Amino acid sequence: MKGMARMDQIHKKWLGTKLGEHCVTHLINHRFDAHLVQTPQAAVNLILDWTAPFERFGFGGSDTINALGIKERLKDMGKRIFDHNEEGLSFETSLEYRKKQSNCDCFLCSANALSQTGEIVNMDGIGNRINAMTFGPKKVIIVAGINKVTQDLDSAIRRIREVAAPMRAKSLGADTPCALTGRCADCNAPMRICNITSILHRKPMLTDISIIVVNEEMGY
Repeated sequence: MKGMARMDQIHKKWLGTKLGEHCVTHLINHRFDAHLVQTPQAAVNLILDWTAPFERFGFGGSDTINALGIKERLKDMGKRIFDHNEEGLSFETSLEYRKKQSNCDCFLCSANALSQTGEIVNMDGIGNRINAMTFGPKKVIIVAGINKVTQDLDSAIRRIREVAAPMRAKSLGADTPCALTGRCADCNAPMRICNITSILHRKPMLTDISIIVVNEEMGY
C-alpha cells in the first residue's frame, strides 16, 4: 500500500507540473514574469533573491505567504514590514499599513485563482491587496499553490466563489452566509469579502509583477 501511495504522489506531482507549466507559459505570453517551482522552499529562495535591494515591504492577508515564513526572514534582516494583520495593531494603524502597502518597495501576496489561459483573478472585501498588486510598489510578488490553477477564466471565478471565498470567510470568522453553509449566496452582508473583482489579463504597464506557482497545495 505504501508503494501505491508513493506512485499516486509521483503522478500527482507530474500532473501538477504539466498544469503549472501550461499556466506559466500563458502568463509569460501575457508579459508577466512567471516561474514554476516544486517546493515552498524554492519559492522562498527566489523571493529572497528578488527582494535583496528593497527595504519596505507590504503584505496582503495571505495564508500562502504566511506559510513561507518570509515575513519573519525579512524582519530578521531589519526590513520594514507593513502587515495590517500584525497582532496588537489598532484599527487606525492597521488602516495606515493598508495604505502604505501601495507605496512600499515590494508587495507580497497570493492570488485567489490563476487560469491556465494566463489570467490572475482576485476578489477582495476592502481592496488594499488589489490596489497594491496593480499599481504603486516597485515590485509585486504573487505566490500561488497549484490548487489555485484552473482551466480558464470562467473556472477561475467559479473557484473563488465555490472554494476560496467560503473557506477564507470561515477562517476569518466572517458573519456571511458562505461561512455558515459553505455555499456562495451572492450576499449583501456587511462582512462580505468579495466586494471587488480584479482580473489581470496582461501585466499592468508600470508594474513589475513576478508570479511563482508552487507545485503543492497552498492556501485557500
